[in-house]
Amino acid sequence: MGRKFFVGGNWKCTGTTEEVKKIVSTLNDAQVPSSDVVEVVVSPPYVFLPLVKSSLRPDFHVAAQNCWVKKGGAFTGEVSAEMLVNLGIPWVILGHSERRSLLNESNEFVGDKVAYALSQGLKVIACVGETLEQREAGSTMEVVAAQTKAIAARVSNWADVVLAYEPVWAIGTGKVASPAQAQEASPSFVHFELRKWLHANTSPEVVATTRIIYGGSVNGANCKELAAKPDVDGFLVGGASLKPEFIDIIKSAEVKKSA
Repeated sequence: MGRKFFVGGNWKCTGTTEEVKKIVSTLNDAQVPSSDVVEVVVSPPYVFLPLVKSSLRPDFHVAAQNCWVKKGGAFTGEVSAEMLVNLGIPWVILGHSERRSLLNESNEFVGDKVAYALSQGLKVIACVGETLEQREAGSTMEVVAAQTKAIAARVSNWADVVLAYEPVWAIGTGKVASPAQAQEASPSFVHFELRKWLHANTSPEVVATTRIIYGGSVNGANCKELAAKPDVDGFLVGGASLKPEFIDIIKSAEVKKSA
């Protein structure tokens, strides 16, 4: 049995109550592959988590977009892992490039967040990825390996971790790693190289079971070709997860099933 395809939708800092209800309604009505073929997780802003959790179909799950690095307390504006567990939210996205770049979250800080969230029973979509400058300098794998190492150093059980490779230059730009690039064994794109890194630094079980998903301008037009690549285990989708084409992206799991 291969790794189950994973599709995450990151709604980022967008939406009103009415808009969120429309998105949920579209998802609830969608004909998609069964949950043994694809795991679907959507990540609305914090304020909409209870609404989405209570109204979304049961075979889709909900993720927070972030959580605090330790137990809650005097940390104004933060949300703790314990609070998410209390709300019945099973997943959290950590280390997203926007938080790394805009809020200067370091590799170590992200690693600590991942470890703490896991310790509280959350499942984690852990993000890694390089900027355009880093890519053009030929340091993609060095950057991504350092980000992954900071997570691996703090995580002993990878059963509840999904790795999301998101080349920063491709997010929201319309640029996308070509399917060949997303798979090829080169410093340019890293799914294959990342699995090699896991092979050298973790265990055969982690290598075999950990899903590495791709995030960076994935849409309804390119998802099937990307999904066909052996080391692409799914997607973390931004803007397109707010649109009906997200259904097509979920359906691209059928490509993997028949591969």
